[in-house]
Amino acid sequence: MNFEYLPYLNAFQIIFIVLLGLSTLYIFIFAFFGLFYKQKKRSKAIKHRRMAVLIPGYKEDSIIEDVAREALKQDYPKEAFDVVIIADSFLPETLEKLKNLPIKLIVVSFDVSTKSKALNKAMAQLTDDYEVAVILDADNVMETAFLTKLNEAFESSFIAVQGHRTAKNMNTSLAILDAVSEEINNHIFRKGHRVLGLSSAIIGSGMAFDYHFFKNLMLNIKAIGGFDKEIELKLLHDGYKIEYLHDAVVFDEKVQKAEVFSNQRRRWLSAQLHYFRQDIFKATKALLLNGNVDYFDKAIQFIQPPRILLLGAVFLLGVLFIAVNLVAANHPLYWIIWTAIIGTCMLAFMFSIPRTFYNADTLKAMASIPKGMLLMFGSLMKIKGANKKFIHTQHGVIHTEDKKR
Repeated sequence: MNFEYLPYLNAFQIIFIVLLGLSTLYIFIFAFFGLFYKQKKRSKAIKHRRMAVLIPGYKEDSIIEDVAREALKQDYPKEAFDVVIIADSFLPETLEKLKNLPIKLIVVSFDVSTKSKALNKAMAQLTDDYEVAVILDADNVMETAFLTKLNEAFESSFIAVQGHRTAKNMNTSLAILDAVSEEINNHIFRKGHRVLGLSSAIIGSGMAFDYHFFKNLMLNIKAIGGFDKEIELKLLHDGYKIEYLHDAVVFDEKVQKAEVFSNQRRRWLSAQLHYFRQDIFKATKALLLNGNVDYFDKAIQFIQPPRILLLGAVFLLGVLFIAVNLVAANHPLYWIIWTAIIGTCMLAFMFSIPRTFYNADTLKAMASIPKGMLLMFGSLMKIKGANKKFIHTQHGVIHTEDKKR
């Protein structure tokens, strides 16, 4: 390569070194410290807090009856919790079936359906004698001890608790990749953060809050997409800490179709970009003036590239730049840095993926990674306005697979 082009090459790759290097360093730090996570021993609860298990659903006729039955199978005292199905656009025959179950059924209808509207409508109709609000998606199944473990966590005066959401199904390669992604996020944004004294990220389901605090908070939540992110930002802005219970498991359906994967990610990415723009300056001010690291960290999280895109970009661009630098006889520092970024990124992923995923099924699913990268990139290209409209994720899996990971 002509030496006159080296300055342009170096300027170009320095930009990518900074962008990808900082993102890689961020996930590596939390992935490393996540290795030292230990579930804190909880004190036995001195009382059974009264809980409302709120399950909003939109056109989930195929699964909602079974989901409601599963939710009733808690080892928590029956008189201490209510399963509340918030039914939006359900068929009349589905509503009749639900009325025969020992649950509370709240029927809602909106011009534009959102999870926040459904939750607000439900809490406006419920009595105020609850102490804990548990939020599930219409496909979620709690382990039988879930409410008991939440109750014990609230003994420690936490106002918000995130449970361990994990895969209900791994019946396709895309579902396996989705399951792996969920566990990577659990490790980095929940385990790693709690080890370093920061708040756990919340996910949108499998989470619980002080009921009255949550009810008042939700009155000001108007989000169409990403309501959980708005909740999280408000909590962290006000200095509240969010706990994570890795041993309190909620099973969640993983996507099986490319179209569903793309729509879901498009909604998530759009919400993240929206809240990054909205809060980054306020979060920076809170960090500098009040030392609010949690709030600033959350704003920074929103601009992090999706893990699958980061992995693809680091590997592909890293290998490309290493090759170009060697051919051009460029300064060795450049290919050394790219080698370090690739190695650091791979280590972060290795730290974060549970050992139970190191098997033939996952290896086979890895062949779908390029497809996942393309779908994620396509979602990134179509995120404009996605957080301003309701994008429904259709569910269909009821029971967890016999093979647990």
